Amino acid sequence: MSTLSAINPDSVLVLGATGKTGRRVTALLGPAARPASRSASTKFDWSDQDTWEPAVAGTTAVYVVPPENPLLLPDFVSIAVKSGVTRLVLLSMRGAPDDDPFEAAVKDSGAEWTILRPTWFMQNFDEDIFAPSIEHGELAVPAGQGVHPFIDAVDIAEVAVAALTRSGHHGQTYDLSGGEALSFPDVLARISAVTGKPVRYVDLPEAEFTPVLREHGYSDEIAELITMLIVLIREGKEAHIADGVRRVLGREPRTFADYLGSSKFA
Repeated sequence: MSTLSAINPDSVLVLGATGKTGRRVTALLGPAARPASRSASTKFDWSDQDTWEPAVAGTTAVYVVPPENPLLLPDFVSIAVKSGVTRLVLLSMRGAPDDDPFEAAVKDSGAEWTILRPTWFMQNFDEDIFAPSIEHGELAVPAGQGVHPFIDAVDIAEVAVAALTRSGHHGQTYDLSGGEALSFPDVLARISAVTGKPVRYVDLPEAEFTPVLREHGYSDEIAELITMLIVLIREGKEAHIADGVRRVLGREPRTFADYLGSSKFA
């Protein structure tokens, strides 16, 4: 009997189930998943605490995609544990400090916990923040020629499912990255080779990038965080390759070519 077939149906609550990792975690879990979001059949809204307890009732594990406000997570975790949840897997971010409030809420929960700290997703280029610019043929970010080991969201989802459904991951923090560090010009060249459409790279000054994000609806806090993270790439602080995918899954991470072959660019 496989691990997943032994899990009760509807027993793993997947927050952010319509997002890049959440929908992939949901697909991998199959009947064991209870996908939750503002638009899912299981309603979950970080801004409406009345949705929390019904969403978590009867589940034993939660894939946690955290809210923007770290003050909300401890209350949710408390409700989840009181409802019978015994395992939490948190989607964090590369470089999160050990006293990160999101991570602390999970570590202090009393449940088994696993922290995932991935790099930038490859899917940001065709599903999210960079996609509109690429569609218009020009991407302007303050990354210079810095390189970064972008990760396929499928790898993150597979690691998450392993932590949600198998033993041996309690108390672990997994740094997750792809296996090759690429610059933004490298990435755009590879995308252009697949699509046949050139995409120009512009090394935009940091001071000009944050206002652009605000204009596109990002909050001040998130716009400043995104800018900071991209500037770290420019400064060469994000080039290191992590071994988390190999440690958990026993294989190398998917390559950028693998991603392109299954992306919207294909």
